[in-house]
Amino acid sequence: MSLASNLPKYAVMAVLVGGAAVLLLKLVGGGGGSPGVGKVNVKVPANLSVVAVEGKELFDENCAVCHGENAAGTDQGPSFIQSVYRPGHHSNQAFVLAALTGVRAHHWQFGNMPKQPQVTQAQVLRITQYIRELQLANGIQ
Repeated sequence: MSLASNLPKYAVMAVLVGGAAVLLLKLVGGGGGSPGVGKVNVKVPANLSVVAVEGKELFDENCAVCHGENAAGTDQGPSFIQSVYRPGHHSNQAFVLAALTGVRAHHWQFGNMPKQPQVTQAQVLRITQYIRELQLANGIQ
């Protein structure tokens, strides 16, 4: 039998193996997928600044439903306790703009984040301080 006559069999086998590989990577979380996929373990600092305590209360009221308790992430939104959200990559102003104007998905597969008109810029900055202190406690600078 020639390669040409077996080509359909090889094509089917390649598709099956490729599909199995993709499924396996999704199941085990491998393959360098989008940051924020899944929930992360968060070390919570023993002491937060006064501003961060206020930020935590605001985060719990406005953000935790999607971004999880202590910004650990959920199946609805990414964790902020990962290096892609470090200050050098996402400034505090980036958090403000995301909350006040919404943001198109660009690091994750959760979909676009709608604007959050119920929070003010000052409140988002307090929320961001809380996130920054969580990040520091988890080795993200």
